[in-house]
Amino acid sequence: MAADRKNVLLVGPLKPVVVNGLEAVCTLHKVAAAADRDAFIAGHGDVRAIACSATSERITGDFMARFPELQIVSSFGVGYDHMDAKWAAANGVILTNTPGVLNEEVADTALGLLLNTVRELPQAERYLRAGKWRERDYSLSRASLRNRTVGLVGMGAIGQAIARRLDSMKVPVVYHTRRPRSELSYRHYPSLIEMARDVDILLAIVPGGAATANMINADVLEALGPQGILINMARGSVVDEPALIAALREKRILSAGLDVFAREPNVPPELIAMDNVVLLPHVGSGSVFTREKMDQLVVDNIGAWVAGRPPLTPVPETPWRSWGTA
Repeated sequence: MAADRKNVLLVGPLKPVVVNGLEAVCTLHKVAAAADRDAFIAGHGDVRAIACSATSERITGDFMARFPELQIVSSFGVGYDHMDAKWAAANGVILTNTPGVLNEEVADTALGLLLNTVRELPQAERYLRAGKWRERDYSLSRASLRNRTVGLVGMGAIGQAIARRLDSMKVPVVYHTRRPRSELSYRHYPSLIEMARDVDILLAIVPGGAATANMINADVLEALGPQGILINMARGSVVDEPALIAALREKRILSAGLDVFAREPNVPPELIAMDNVVLLPHVGSGSVFTREKMDQLVVDNIGAWVAGRPPLTPVPETPWRSWGTA
């Protein structure tokens, strides 16, 4: 029976849910446990499946090409810009990610980051801890959600979860996407610049990758204006970071709340030095509960492959058609 178990290569950290789950359904070869990574990978060039337990691992076309019989890469994370989807599609490799199970957690974090940024709550806490409250009250926050409209840049499942929360708080919502969502009642803006002019807060929740690189640039920030606030829950690549720093420094926007950065974990010192910016270390889905759900989906996609079933969550560029000969 053991001879029939399929070989799967695991790249990335040895997370218990991933390791234990995969070892129950396949023979697992752990790159992280190898003394010589390159030699280990070269010795397993015949594997047909790869599990990737972290988006920090780059699954490039060159990397996948090292496995001539590769059929599937099951990766952790809803974003999949760390994988070469174009190469995979051209070479018949199915890529899967872990969407859905993190939607509500990320939406919770987005709302928390929004509130903290608008109402200056981290700054107020630092003020108290420094003993300054004994001298005088903290200044009134310059912004409020009570007189603002939020423009969502992206309206996928997470964007809609954020919009539901804002609805319950009686905060008006509009959105920008390439195409309107006919099932939604929110106003759609075909032009990001026009939406930035009309709203008070931009909240980015789009995928990373070439299509969205620097989409929030100097022109968009200029349109947002001196009372505008930017919240980035997407990818660091979505925002032109130098343009954002300049806009904040020159007071062409009011403030920003950022969970993601262009060169993580390296955060520009200019942003760290600014008191009108709230910074989080990419914790959008960062709870034990949700991360374990994401890890389990990595396992379940491989489990489907082992059983000859369609993967649960293939990315759009590599839809399931047939496994062929497994």
